[in-house]
Amino acid sequence: MTNRLRTSLALRVLLSTILLSSAVIWLSGSILNSRVAADVKQVNLDSSINEARSTIVSARYRLILAKSGSQKEVDELIGEILSAATTVGARASGRELALLRGPMANPSEKDFTTTSNLVDPGSLPEKFREKVRSTSELHWSYITIKYAGSLQVPAIAVGDIVSIPRSGKYELYLLFPLTNQNKTLSLISRSIILVDVALVFLIGLITWLVARQVVRPVREAARVAEKFTSGDFNQRMKVTRKDEIATLGLSFNEMAASIQQQIMRLENLSRVQQRFVSDVSHELRTPLTTLRMASEVIYSSRSSFDPQVARSAELLIGNIDRFERLLEDLLEVSRFDAEVAVLEPVDFNLISLINGCINDLDLVAKEKGTQIIFTPYSQDLSINADVRRVERILRNLFNNAIDHADSKPINVQVEYNDNDVALAVRDHGIGMDENSLLRIFDRFWRADPSRSRIRGGTGLGLSIALEDARLHDGELEVWARPDKGAHFVLTLPRVAGNQIQSRLIRLEPKDISI
Repeated sequence: MTNRLRTSLALRVLLSTILLSSAVIWLSGSILNSRVAADVKQVNLDSSINEARSTIVSARYRLILAKSGSQKEVDELIGEILSAATTVGARASGRELALLRGPMANPSEKDFTTTSNLVDPGSLPEKFREKVRSTSELHWSYITIKYAGSLQVPAIAVGDIVSIPRSGKYELYLLFPLTNQNKTLSLISRSIILVDVALVFLIGLITWLVARQVVRPVREAARVAEKFTSGDFNQRMKVTRKDEIATLGLSFNEMAASIQQQIMRLENLSRVQQRFVSDVSHELRTPLTTLRMASEVIYSSRSSFDPQVARSAELLIGNIDRFERLLEDLLEVSRFDAEVAVLEPVDFNLISLINGCINDLDLVAKEKGTQIIFTPYSQDLSINADVRRVERILRNLFNNAIDHADSKPINVQVEYNDNDVALAVRDHGIGMDENSLLRIFDRFWRADPSRSRIRGGTGLGLSIALEDARLHDGELEVWARPDKGAHFVLTLPRVAGNQIQSRLIRLEPKDISI
């Protein structure tokens, strides 16, 4: 579900709208429910007080008229009052009556204490009764009517003092059960909840419909963009409306058409460049072979030449060597650009290959006043890779370190585990700044083109080394600082076709971290 939320804009909008609208509707419903409940309770209270006042006034008047009557007439009158007070009138839930003897009643006379329908007199709180006895005004309170047994009903109690002839003052209470009121409030609450749920559902449905109208073109644009990215440049959005989304679709189609034209132009240019490099490289091989044969003849006879002519013969053979390397590098670059370079993996001992490259370059290193220091943990490290390309990476890294070591030692380190192998080449020479570091793998770029060199490179070595590493699904990284040297780290999978899983050698050298 979490993943679905991250990938679906419509679902996020729908859930956000439902949550926010639910909160607003719940708050509004709560306020409305509280307001309606308060109004219903107030109406019920006013109605109860008015009915009680009318009943008590009527009872008082009849008791006053019965002062001159006999005891039997008073008893009959009390019975009539009790019957009239408990008759169900406009209030469907009816009412109960409690006539309780007060402290001011005559104890020697008959006790008229009674309640209707076996109401427990203890239902009336003592504090409420004291309040009724203390004044001659009508008082009310919310109570719980307790019937014989365990039945309890919430109610409103309204009471006042009445005088019974010859018996003294009694407390007359009318009890109005709130059963119907609570049922009404419960019905209102359920209705509000149902309305709230219906509103949330309708709001969610409306939001989904609106979001669908907006998201559908976006999804269509994403689908077209995905196919466009995969290479189908003829894909376009279908525009059938004239609203803002249609404007977006038209702009998207115009952008796609422009990108298609640019890509086609660049593809044509790339093909022309690849063909040019490949054709030139191949065409130059024949005259270059002739030049090499002639130069070798001249070079072999240099001892009989004038010193200046002999030096020219040495320069000629050196530059022909460099020219051949440049042609080889250009052919390799054209293969990378055409994406036709393939691996030819075999099993070989990487330690032996490193030692072989170091021995081959030992004389060159001595001419530069430096040496390559390599002390492996073991003499046996078998990997499965393209030995020709790995050797070319090593030679490029070693040659680059020798050229820039500034007569300081070069350290080579190898680390490995079951899945990966890493090689680091650390020189302590001139180094380079951060701007140069960003371009070190660019083709034909040199950190210091004005610096004179006895052995000039082609400017393609590091670029080809990076391509060879990535062709193995590996990586070649570099760290460098001015006057602190450079640190190249090559990481390869031990088996061609696997992915590297760890970086075994830190890019920043240890001697810098200390």
